[in-house]
Amino acid sequence: MGPFRMPAEWERHDATWIAWPHHEPDWPGKFEPIPWVYAEIVRALSGSELVEIVCHDEVVREDALACLDMHAVPSDAYRLHVAPTDRVWLRDSGPTGVHTPDGRVALMRWDFNAWAKYDNYEHDRRIPEVVADVTGLPMHQAMRPDGSGPLVLEGGGIETDGLGTMLVTEEWLLTDVQVRNPGLTRADYERAFADTLGITHTIWLGDGCVGDDTHGHVDDIARFVAPGVVVLAHEEDPADENHARSLDNLHRLRAARDARGDALRVITLPYPRAVIMDGARLPASYANFYIANDVVIVPTFNDPNDRVALNILADCFPTRRIVGIHAVDLVWGLGTLHCLSQQQPTARTS
Repeated sequence: MGPFRMPAEWERHDATWIAWPHHEPDWPGKFEPIPWVYAEIVRALSGSELVEIVCHDEVVREDALACLDMHAVPSDAYRLHVAPTDRVWLRDSGPTGVHTPDGRVALMRWDFNAWAKYDNYEHDRRIPEVVADVTGLPMHQAMRPDGSGPLVLEGGGIETDGLGTMLVTEEWLLTDVQVRNPGLTRADYERAFADTLGITHTIWLGDGCVGDDTHGHVDDIARFVAPGVVVLAHEEDPADENHARSLDNLHRLRAARDARGDALRVITLPYPRAVIMDGARLPASYANFYIANDVVIVPTFNDPNDRVALNILADCFPTRRIVGIHAVDLVWGLGTLHCLSQQQPTARTS
């Protein structure tokens, strides 16, 4: 096992990082409401932790400032940083915060290829350097296990309990054409997770949710909410495309054990009814929530299951406020709250 440990998301943060939206083609015909959704996200996080906001240029910075002011977000709740971005999905383009053996925070830098989907991603590849420059935290480049080059990964594909257990999907890393790290095997990835994140046990799920254009990121389907406890997005309707894949993942989790050798407690979250835009099903999932210090923000979809999901998560996080964020417009960009955020952990003092 390497010298780093990836904390669980519910461990204390110094800040949450986001990037202000500006690339209108990511929300074709529906960009106008997106900055207001972002302002609401920052308002929900204010009072919980500092929000560090990357703005593509001065024009975008001024737009962000105006939106945040309109939403009455306290000026000391956020900081704006001007640095070019291609897209807003900092969970994937940004670095992952880790703890060193003495409890300090460092940044793990993944290589980023825009999910092998887009040509314009050079600005996003430099987001880790932006975070390192602002925070002054040391950064380490994750490498392929054989040392032959940088490791291509995204933060939305990894989920940990902070105690050595990792959730990933086979669809993301192993199935179809390997578009991230050609030639790497299951064992190679497990070694890489050990070296970079301190993972001693990896649980491999099958497929992600329908509509996910990242090849099956785990943060749309399965999340740790406490040591030994996983919430799983599960579709009960056999006629729905998500049913078979979520049932397979349910069986895998119920059969799995964590790094401590303990069986998992699995709590199922419903899916909302299918969200369709321009004939395409979008990756609408309540599992794409984000855990901040004092609040959990949860995507909602104007669906009867919104209240069911919020209540389930309220039971999982009794000491945190549960805040729903309207995400029907946001998910047209093929991601929601967890996809757009990245936590900066707090150093451990003991």
